Amino acid sequence: MSLDSAFGQVPDPSAYSFPDYALPQGDPVRPVAVTAEELTALLSLYETFAAVDPTGVGSNPFVRATSEFLEQTFGTTLERPDERLHDDIADMLSDFSEALGDEPLGVVDVTPAHFRTLYFFLTGAKAYHVAPHIGFSPDEGAVEALLSVYQRAVDQEFYLKRPRSVLE
Repeated sequence: MSLDSAFGQVPDPSAYSFPDYALPQGDPVRPVAVTAEELTALLSLYETFAAVDPTGVGSNPFVRATSEFLEQTFGTTLERPDERLHDDIADMLSDFSEALGDEPLGVVDVTPAHFRTLYFFLTGAKAYHVAPHIGFSPDEGAVEALLSVYQRAVDQEFYLKRPRSVLE
């Protein structure tokens, strides 16, 4: 499958809404099977994704100087919008790694936060790929692995992990 056809399967952000997670008395999760090879591919894709600088702050000295001036003038740090996503993806992959351990196949619990992160990781990778000035061309297998894990999460229903009784 080519990158364009893989990214063509990503749901359109303008018509997409996240499911309702309002399940009472417990932690809603979606159990998803993940292989060690898929996790390795996701980690590789994350490293490639995190290395992209869509703002040009790292490569453009004028933009860097302007942002430093604004930071000194207003006393706040300027945060790239994708830095929070990078942190969320790293946390999600860390959780998946812990759940999988050293096993070649395991079941990970995809929380609502993980589900949103998977979606934004997919749409962010697609946005980087279609932007002509970025030139993001990740490994096709890694994108297919991400799409596969996301699709398996979509196909699952939420269930309550650690359900609480009415007496608690």
